[in-house]
Amino acid sequence: MPVRHATAEWKGDLKGGTGHVSVESGAFSTAYNFVSRFETGDQTNPEELIGAAHAGCYSMALSADLSGAGYTVNSVKTRANVHLNFVDGKPTVDLIELHCEADIEGIDADKFAEMAEATKGGCPISRALASVPMKLEARLGSSAG
Repeated sequence: MPVRHATAEWKGDLKGGTGHVSVESGAFSTAYNFVSRFETGDQTNPEELIGAAHAGCYSMALSADLSGAGYTVNSVKTRANVHLNFVDGKPTVDLIELHCEADIEGIDADKFAEMAEATKGGCPISRALASVPMKLEARLGSSAG
């Protein structure tokens, strides 16, 4: 399996400094800063990037699990809410909420919920983030994607 990499550089102190993050494929290269991480800003932040990675991984893994079980997957759309709060005085990712809507042919709601929950703990990014509590809201719908 390949090893993936991303790079980040920070210049300056925490509040006044600036950073830049990029991925090896060249598909993503952008700035990040204190305001966008701890307040509200228009640049990215590490938690948002974790959310994108987790949502993408979960969507792919659920699609694989469902299609592997014989279901036709039209779409799986996931939003990850990554909560950054102070725990013991330190900024900590203390919760990730996954909100998933999928358009799947031939599956009932109970079976879908069972498979969605099983995938929550099994996708590679979920496994990497296993120390963070995770919640899942998954529902069937034809407007996913």
